[in-house]
Amino acid sequence: MSHIGKTAVHCINPDCQRPYPQPWGNKFCNSCGAVLHLLDRYVPIQPLGSGGFAQIYTVWDEVTQTEKVLKVLVEESPKALELFTQEAAVLVSLRHPGVPKVEADGNFQVNLSNPKSRQLACLVMEKINGPTLAEILDNYPQGCPEEIVVNWLTQALKILQELHKRQIIHRDIKPSNLMLRTPVSTALPNQGGTGWEQLVLIDFGGAKHVKMARLRQESSSTRLFSSGYSPPEQVTGGNIGPEADFYALGRTMIELLTGKYPPDLEDPQTGILQWRNRVNINSQLADLLDEMVNEDVRSRPVSAAIILKRLTTMTQPNSSSLSTSWQQFLNQLANQSQILVQGSEQALGNFGKTIRKLCLWIVKTIFHIFTACLATIWAMLLTGLGAGVGTIFGFILAYRTNLGDRFVEFISTQLPELATNSQSAVGAEILVFAAAGLGTAWGITVSGCFGQRRRLLVTSAMGTISYAFSWLLWQVITSTSDRGEGLVAAVAIAVFLVALSTGFRSHHIVYAVLGGFGAAMGFATLLILGFPTTVLQFSSTPLWSELTLPIAFFSSVGTFMGFWLGVSYYLIVPGLKLLGWR
Repeated sequence: MSHIGKTAVHCINPDCQRPYPQPWGNKFCNSCGAVLHLLDRYVPIQPLGSGGFAQIYTVWDEVTQTEKVLKVLVEESPKALELFTQEAAVLVSLRHPGVPKVEADGNFQVNLSNPKSRQLACLVMEKINGPTLAEILDNYPQGCPEEIVVNWLTQALKILQELHKRQIIHRDIKPSNLMLRTPVSTALPNQGGTGWEQLVLIDFGGAKHVKMARLRQESSSTRLFSSGYSPPEQVTGGNIGPEADFYALGRTMIELLTGKYPPDLEDPQTGILQWRNRVNINSQLADLLDEMVNEDVRSRPVSAAIILKRLTTMTQPNSSSLSTSWQQFLNQLANQSQILVQGSEQALGNFGKTIRKLCLWIVKTIFHIFTACLATIWAMLLTGLGAGVGTIFGFILAYRTNLGDRFVEFISTQLPELATNSQSAVGAEILVFAAAGLGTAWGITVSGCFGQRRRLLVTSAMGTISYAFSWLLWQVITSTSDRGEGLVAAVAIAVFLVALSTGFRSHHIVYAVLGGFGAAMGFATLLILGFPTTVLQFSSTPLWSELTLPIAFFSSVGTFMGFWLGVSYYLIVPGLKLLGWR
């Protein structure tokens, strides 16, 4: 990926106020919150422009380690979505070197919530490196050489033969929608190509399935046409068939031969193209092109096979019928042998490709598991450490400063039912709880391992408040029940409230419930194993040695919290998303 440079990512939200630059590695846009890592696979790099109702981007495919093209539908009308879905279905069904390749999962939708809730239809396709014929024509203002144009015509007809066999009409053939595929290893900036590269037909946004349209008895799904290239029946919204593509292809080839935009060649009175006096080409080729661009549908060739046969006849040298037949036989034999060899190579290549994909998937899975474990362990360490440091800080405030005495006096005055003879210093403990909550919130936020927003101020305030509230809850429960049960309930409430304020991207209640329940069950297990319930019973003048149990208590709660948040982030929430809970 060195030729790209992991510098920045582009947000695809059309309403984003600052779509670029987004730091490489970000899962979500810093400006609007839209997802940047599409399907956990595609990373938008830069916009390529816009076409029709869509915005085009270059994306990096982290699975194949190649650049691809992402087409994003920005128009919200039902008709635009219908055409976009139609294009995706056509490209997914085709496997031809002259058509951009689209994988089965290349058509998907991205959910947006800012500034309004909507879905973006996306289509990822193969990136064709090379110029369009319109760009090639810029280098030939007087028209391209005849032999190159015949080569392009032959390749285009073979593509149309495959499309028409599937009852698909492209409906938008023109020089800008025909590209020459240049190998990536040889592609250079501004390279014009030799003209003999593989021709590729692009932009299937207007493609139409003729068979289905006839079953629905529609004359035309939409009146889509390109001025100067589309036939009259398409412009007026009438019935169209393969002849419409032949008309547009014929006009495209005439433009490539003459260097003139077709409408500039039309006779003002009849509308017929006056072009043959501008170029010196094979008369049979000129006759064929004139038939293809005939205004009357019935006068045009009816199939790509017929046109290809006429091209083959006019390009063969004159010879005796016997030698010609023998040459054709040898050519057919050579072609069949080549097809057999290519089929064998493709079969072996597909098998090897499947093995490589399987190995790559296994390695990636192991890597993801390893990184998830490391991230969870890191979060557990930081959260436990933060809780321990917070406990020490709270102990200092409560028992080494005047603040503890003031809290004891406040609690005794405002909540006398909590103060008993056996707990003359009740109230100072709340400072230990509150500071431990502050440290816990800092630890989980600083770790940043679970995609949460780093809202240190909000999370810290909530950690302090939630742990202080859990202390009050503990005191109330302890007055009527077992001290251990009170501690378990206090842990559940404290962790639940902290997790709820941590700033996860979605499924907040899932993180909070699992974090609180998991931490409470973890501590309950410690109690069963013999952990003392007198964890915060300090003497009137507590010593530093009495701080060991509180540090162990709060650190273990923070560690349990980090573990269960990791389980939620890497297992539970992805499972819920897979089941459709967004």
